[in-house]
Amino acid sequence: MNLKATLEHIAVVLNHPKYAGNIGSAARCAKNMGIERLIVVSDREYRQEEIRQMSTHLAADVVDSIVYFRDLGEALSGFNYIVGTTARLGLARGPVVSPREMAEQVIEISRDNEVALLFGPEDTGLTNDDLRYCHTVVSIPTSERFRSLNLSHAVMILCYEISVAETGIPVRFTPKMASSRELEGMYGHIGALLQKIGFLNPENPEYWMMHIRRLFSRIRLQAKEVRIIRGICRQLCWYLHHKTLDIPDREP
Repeated sequence: MNLKATLEHIAVVLNHPKYAGNIGSAARCAKNMGIERLIVVSDREYRQEEIRQMSTHLAADVVDSIVYFRDLGEALSGFNYIVGTTARLGLARGPVVSPREMAEQVIEISRDNEVALLFGPEDTGLTNDDLRYCHTVVSIPTSERFRSLNLSHAVMILCYEISVAETGIPVRFTPKMASSRELEGMYGHIGALLQKIGFLNPENPEYWMMHIRRLFSRIRLQAKEVRIIRGICRQLCWYLHHKTLDIPDREP
């Protein structure tokens, strides 16, 4: 049996879009491909009539259901797998995959996990700080002569690849992954421990933390595994604290 992505578990997340019309166009493109959840992260208000004009009445239900957040971390906190998008490449932004490769990953993951497709502002895209939330990063191949894509076009390409992707791999159990909220708590624990032992450069702690994030993203941690890692961090921090107090060894 061919396995397809579970579209109701997938949401498009627009991080600080500049234009209301692009929100409407993105809503229309997502619905065209069967994805009907849209999240907007912004601290500003958008003209609803402009959003509705570009979405058309056929995607009015998607527009009516848009969930707004002011903070990106909060918006992503309930998702188990986050796909970032970028046109700019470089070591700091990590290895990237094509939209087709991403869709093949999402097929299995979306069965039992919430997936977010994250898009940045039209003019600057996602920052390195935004990408730290992502499990994988996608770059859409374009002509070298004209690389710029409209936000809604990028949404359409990713949603299309996911909607048509399928695999002949037999259906198998896919464990539920840890949520972004759980992972961020774990990364905070790891970062605090590594700073305590002097592993992280205090002037640029995110340099090594980004590599650590990429490592754990490939593993696809479950909630139980996150709790184990946090427990180890807590115990190591306790040990370091008490060791510095020079507490004598207990009697056997």
